[in-house]
Amino acid sequence: MTDFDIEANRAAVKWTLGEKVGRGLWNLVSPLFRWSPRPCWCWRNFLLRLFGAEVGKGVHIDPSVRIFIPWNLKIGDWSSVGFDALLYNLGPLVIGQKVTVSQRAHLCGGTHDYRSPAMDLIKTPITLGDGAWVCADAFIGPGVKVGQGAVVGARAVVMKDVEAGHIVAGNPAVPVGKK
Repeated sequence: MTDFDIEANRAAVKWTLGEKVGRGLWNLVSPLFRWSPRPCWCWRNFLLRLFGAEVGKGVHIDPSVRIFIPWNLKIGDWSSVGFDALLYNLGPLVIGQKVTVSQRAHLCGGTHDYRSPAMDLIKTPITLGDGAWVCADAFIGPGVKVGQGAVVGARAVVMKDVEAGHIVAGNPAVPVGKK
C-alpha cells in the first residue's frame, strides 16, 4: 500500500497564476450565471464566451449548471445542458452539435494519480460527439469519448469510450444496443 503524501499534494502547483485569477473571477461572476432566469440562454452564453468558452448558436444551458473552467469548454450549435448538471472540466470538454446532457449528469474531467505518493492532479479531456445524449444522473469519467449519436443511459457510469451509435447503460456501463 502506498503512503499518500498529503502535504506534498497540497503544496504541489496545480494551476498557473493566470488560471487562479481566471477561476477567482469566474467564481465572483458565476452568481450572475446561476441567478439568471431560465429563459436567459443568451445571457449565460455571453458570460461563458466572456470567460473564453466557445459556445455555438442556439445553445441552452440551464442556470443551475456548474461549470468549473469556462475557457476549457467548447459546445456546438443546438446543444443543451440540463439543470444541476456538473461540468467538472479541468481539462478540455468538447460537446458536439445537437448534444443533450440531461439533468444532474456529471462530466468529470479530473482525477488523481493514485500511484503517486503526492496524488498528482490529472486534468483530462472529455469529448461528446455530435448528436450524443447523456441521460439523467449519468457519470462520464476522465478521458472518456462518447461517439457520435451514442446514448448513455440514466445513471450509467462510463469509464471507457463509447462507440458511435451505441447505447450503454449500467454501472459500469456496458453496451445494451445500437441506434
